[in-house]
Amino acid sequence: MADPFPLCYLNGDYLPLREARISPLDRAFLFGDGVYEVIPVYAGRPFRFRPHFDRLDRSLAALGMAPVHTRAEWETICRQLIARNDGGDMYLYVQVSRGAEYGRNHAPPTGLAPTVFAYASPLPALPAEKLEQGVAAVTAADTRWQRCNIKSTALLANVLLKQQAVEAGAHETILLRDGLLTEGTSTTVHVVINGEIRTPPRSPQLLPGTTQDVVTELAAQAGIPTRAMAVTEAQLRAADEIFIGAATIGPLPVTRLDGRPVGTGEPGPVWRRIREEFEACKAGLAGTPY
Repeated sequence: MADPFPLCYLNGDYLPLREARISPLDRAFLFGDGVYEVIPVYAGRPFRFRPHFDRLDRSLAALGMAPVHTRAEWETICRQLIARNDGGDMYLYVQVSRGAEYGRNHAPPTGLAPTVFAYASPLPALPAEKLEQGVAAVTAADTRWQRCNIKSTALLANVLLKQQAVEAGAHETILLRDGLLTEGTSTTVHVVINGEIRTPPRSPQLLPGTTQDVVTELAAQAGIPTRAMAVTEAQLRAADEIFIGAATIGPLPVTRLDGRPVGTGEPGPVWRRIREEFEACKAGLAGTPY
């Protein structure tokens, strides 16, 4: 993975990332008491700027915290980070924690100044063969907490589940809870059955994915039916196509699941059409408003 770009934002200042310092008593460090967003940037323009920061504010509200910046202030921070790191394609990581106190208390103290941090990094390289051949995934029981709709920095369960994919030589771990599909460790999961895209409905057990919304909109443009509905494990395993989506990679086909081919074992026509629409959407982003 490529190194991050050199300049970051921390509590109102732009400075070299290697010089950024946060207190070891920050509650994000001690408790995972913070939230974050990852925003892709294409041709110097953030992709889905407002939905990402709307979700950030919803996550903060779930923590009992007020928004730390207005949309105009976030826009300025994003513009500055992009420009100071020479623009182009990248992603922005934005994190807000409850802040630091002098000590460690489980109950959140009042009056703490939030810690606001952001940096830029090159988009992950997506090898051509992953688009041409698809990727492998494994399944596992969803052992995460019950409030996955909060984009929290407390990601240990996700990390351990992702490691299962790494050890199996797969790209992602697809999660199941009570016999139903939830999502991937860092992706939404879309299942194609009889030409229809089915995605699990919103609930506290899933992150409301911005890429999921993009897929739904692109499918509507392409005339592909979509439904938010429960997907059983049996339906997942018998699907004609499976594809995953994330902010930094877009829609990506899964062609093997737990060592068995998905559908024909090759990227399917529904995913191909969605990917075409996605690439056209990216190409038309330059010069558009935030």
